Amino acid sequence: MKIVIIGGTNFIGPPVIRHLTQMGHEVTIFHRGKTTAQLPAGVHEILGERKNIIQIKEKLQQLSPKVVLDMIAYTEHDVRALFEALENIQARVVAVSSMDVYQAYDVLLGKESNIVPVPLTEDSPLRTSLYPFREMPNKPLQAPDDYEKILVEKVVMSNPHLPGTIIRLPMVYGENDPLHRLFPYLQRIDDNRRVIILPESVANWRASYGYVENVAYAIALVVTDMRATNRIYHVADIENKNEAERIAQVGKIAQWQGQVVIVPESQLPPDWKLPLNVKQDWLVDSTRIRQELGYKEIVSSHEALQRTINWQRANVPQQRTQFAAPYLLDYVTEDAIL
Repeated sequence: MKIVIIGGTNFIGPPVIRHLTQMGHEVTIFHRGKTTAQLPAGVHEILGERKNIIQIKEKLQQLSPKVVLDMIAYTEHDVRALFEALENIQARVVAVSSMDVYQAYDVLLGKESNIVPVPLTEDSPLRTSLYPFREMPNKPLQAPDDYEKILVEKVVMSNPHLPGTIIRLPMVYGENDPLHRLFPYLQRIDDNRRVIILPESVANWRASYGYVENVAYAIALVVTDMRATNRIYHVADIENKNEAERIAQVGKIAQWQGQVVIVPESQLPPDWKLPLNVKQDWLVDSTRIRQELGYKEIVSSHEALQRTINWQRANVPQQRTQFAAPYLLDYVTEDAIL
């Protein structure tokens, strides 16, 4: 099968490409050429800017792909421009989306107060407000002001000539994670801290994560299985540990001799304020992709964390941000609380 991938050189993309080529498919990627990625032999490349995708319309017609996987569709305009470039091509469009489409995300951000029951299914209510990152001071990497996966999904699933599929991702961790999600904990572990302090509300918070290799395999299944046509899928680890349990698991694998200490909010500094409403759990149900497409993890939770720890220790970020864990305190404050 001929497959064109929009993006595909960062984080999740390379393992997706590897899985697709191992399955025997012919893969062409369209990217800017600004990221060096080790790609399997035989993968074709087209260089260009996403905003100018119409310029490769003729090349797309020559390729005549059966599936187009769009990994970097952030805005409604992105998808409409892709559809223009795919004019007269009979292909299925698979768009990588996010859990941030749900109403629960607005509750998590404190924009709404009514807690949404979890786990979320693919039919759970979506946000009623649009453009979640427009006024966010620390917005996710590469997110433009008009980022909106709800509109991306709407356009992808409404074209009668180009059937669509949506795959909604959780918080993805693993090798080459640009957010370095495990670093705040490993920093404490490798600094030989005897405890990691968690506010009680954070310790009990449950969220869905996905290891990059497993997520990539799920995307490859969705791309290559025609049963996924006109469907929406979640992919996430089947485990649903709370944050205290998850960090303890990381510590055990990292051979940490310390422990997670849970403290009530009354023990925290008066000026401490979490920018999230962690009363809203962030869990999704991934039953649909498991039942319909036969998905299951190809890397165990233990192995996934071990690989991530090994990579993270070898790739300490130059800018040590706590964006992935804004609830962690500085060491002086931790010691005072203890």
